[in-house]
Amino acid sequence: MTSSGMPDWRAWLAVAAGGLAGTELRYGLGLAFPDAAGAVPWTTLGINVAGSFVLAALTTLWIARPHTAFWLRAGLGPGLLGSFTTFSAVVFSIDQLARAGDHPVWVVYLGLSLLLGLGAAAGGWRTGRLMADRVAS
Repeated sequence: MTSSGMPDWRAWLAVAAGGLAGTELRYGLGLAFPDAAGAVPWTTLGINVAGSFVLAALTTLWIARPHTAFWLRAGLGPGLLGSFTTFSAVVFSIDQLARAGDHPVWVVYLGLSLLLGLGAAAGGWRTGRLMADRVAS
């Protein structure tokens, strides 16, 4: 951070690089594990659940270790994981399923996204606490 409170160039560059990497990783996983039309988009669900876990673990660890470089937190958090896990992908999937009339599927997908995402974040928080405790001792 600069004295004016604005992030310095390293943070901006880290967010851009992380964003590019996260987007490409998501795209690559989508190609490697394509979802069938009219089915629960398992790849998107898995990406968002995994990202929720990792983001919660890292954030909890960073709270315990506040001296982690800002540019690194910005690059990994909003950059890499922010582009890897996107709410827009959930909304797009739900919209496509709803337009196709697959109402039970999109309702299940939305419920799974919420429950598994929150569960993964809780597990990530717990993992981050364990990691922080280990680092501190």
